[in-house]
Amino acid sequence: MPRRHLVFAALALVAAVVCVRLGFWQLSRLGERREANALVEGRLRLPVVTSLRELPADTAAARFRRVRLTGRFDYDHEVRLTGRSRNGSPGVNVITPLRLADTNVAVLVNRGWVYSPNGADADLARWREEDSATVVGFVNPLGARRGSARSATADPHSVRWLDDREIARAAGYPVAPLTVVRQDSAAAVARRDSTPARLGVPPLDEGPHRSYAMQWFFFAVIAVVGPAVLLFSLRREQR
Repeated sequence: MPRRHLVFAALALVAAVVCVRLGFWQLSRLGERREANALVEGRLRLPVVTSLRELPADTAAARFRRVRLTGRFDYDHEVRLTGRSRNGSPGVNVITPLRLADTNVAVLVNRGWVYSPNGADADLARWREEDSATVVGFVNPLGARRGSARSATADPHSVRWLDDREIARAAGYPVAPLTVVRQDSAAAVARRDSTPARLGVPPLDEGPHRSYAMQWFFFAVIAVVGPAVLLFSLRREQR
């Protein structure tokens, strides 16, 4: 067999091996996603927590725990979480401190999404709800701090990410290092004109990993069979 044919066959074999490896990687991603979904479903089935003291100290372990907290909204220190999209439309999430009734600590409540043409500006007063409220939702950690959270705009009520220390400094009271994503309710539906669009739990599906894996395995078969058929045809022509 000519040297160029050997090189061609070797390259095809390497391509097939790479494709197979990528296929198994996608299957491993599928397994990880299933484990994550099972974790979320398990936490959502746990009893509803009625106090921050009942949550795990590790905010990552508290993620997706359901809570029912009572307090008073502090609209003077709420912020817009900029650059949030919904169904392809730009907007912001409205984050309002809830001063809890049983402690001096406040918790940041993600009341939902509102439309903003530039993904940064929105009239917060337009979206105020009740002053005293019992908030039902699930816990979401703040995430890693990445320097100043202030948005590029001059408005101090617009932030790119949430920093409990900055909000606590501005408000003058302690703020818990987590958020509560408020879920919808019958009362909120009745006030739909002044209620931000509530955010739900991320979809607990398997994603595209299975189909991606099948595609990579298909490419591996093509990488082996295609060159083999071509080389066989060339040898027959030479004979």
